[in-house]
Amino acid sequence: MSTISSIKETPKPTDTSANESEWPTFTGAPADEAKDHFIHRNGLEFAGTHLLIDFWGAENLTDLDTMETAFRACVEQCGATLLHIHMHHFTPNGGISGVAVLAESHISVHTWPERGYAAFDIFMCGDAQPEKAVPILKEAFRPTRVTVGEQLRGLTQSATEE
Repeated sequence: MSTISSIKETPKPTDTSANESEWPTFTGAPADEAKDHFIHRNGLEFAGTHLLIDFWGAENLTDLDTMETAFRACVEQCGATLLHIHMHHFTPNGGISGVAVLAESHISVHTWPERGYAAFDIFMCGDAQPEKAVPILKEAFRPTRVTVGEQLRGLTQSATEE
């Protein structure tokens, strides 16, 4: 099983460049035990599903609590693993940019409340099911128009060609 060690709390050096020893380290499983979490579905092999979701006529696009609650519900419903959430509120219009970093990849958003528009980006690999996020987001933001684009990322070749 892979593990990530914690970052050591050390005084910050006067040099602001990144110090490699301050980053988390990865201890991987032996190669014969490692899983790459690629997906085999409908005769295809790929890294993950990437959804690009546009909401128009949406509500609550300035509400940080609603956004974070929706992200957390999406993570749970999709069967993903939350590592970190960060939300930023812009002024004066109150727009939000945010990301949920997942073990399986990410969920992100950028909102334009003055236009009732939100752009969601959901990429998940492995057993996670990103399509389950769409109804949760619709319920939280009640858009009048929705478009969903899907891209299979890391498409190798058809599984039947192996």
